[in-house]
Amino acid sequence: MPGDISLCDMKGFVGREMGLSDWVTVDQTMIDKFADATNDHQFIHTDPERASAETTFGGTIAHGFLTLSLLSAMSYDGLPRVREQQFGINYGFEKVRFITPVKTGSRVRGRFVLSDCRFRGAGLLVCNYDTTIEIEGERRPALTAEWITIVQFDPKDRPAAG
Repeated sequence: MPGDISLCDMKGFVGREMGLSDWVTVDQTMIDKFADATNDHQFIHTDPERASAETTFGGTIAHGFLTLSLLSAMSYDGLPRVREQQFGINYGFEKVRFITPVKTGSRVRGRFVLSDCRFRGAGLLVCNYDTTIEIEGERRPALTAEWITIVQFDPKDRPAAG
C-alpha cells in the first residue's frame, strides 16, 4: 500500500486491505492507566495475583475498550494518508465484537480493509473499514469491528464526478 493516496483513488481500494499496523505491546502499565482514565478497576484488569488465582486467564487482561481504543494509533501507523486530508474524525462503529481476551504482555496489531467509501457533503469522505485486532501467536483475533471514519478535506479538492 502506498504511503499516501489521493481522494480520487479511494473508491478503487474498496474491498482491499489498506493497511497493517506495527505490533503494540499491551503491558500492565498501559492497562492500569486505562483503568485510571475510565474508572474501571475491575480486578481482572488491575490485580495480577487475584486474576491469576480466580480466573482462567492466568493473569490480568486488557479492557476490551482499551484494545478497541488502540485502533486510532494503529490507523496512524498502518493506513495510508489521504493526500488532501485536512484532518480525520472518528465517526463510530456499526459492530464491535470482543473475541479473545488480550493477556497482559501480549502484542497486538490492527488490520484494515476498506469496505466502503462515499462522499458526503462538499468536503467529507466517509470511510468504512472492516478492522481486526490480531494477537501475536493467537489463532483468533482480539476483536473485529466495522469502523466508520470521516476524512475532512477542502471542497475544491473533491474529484469531479465520473
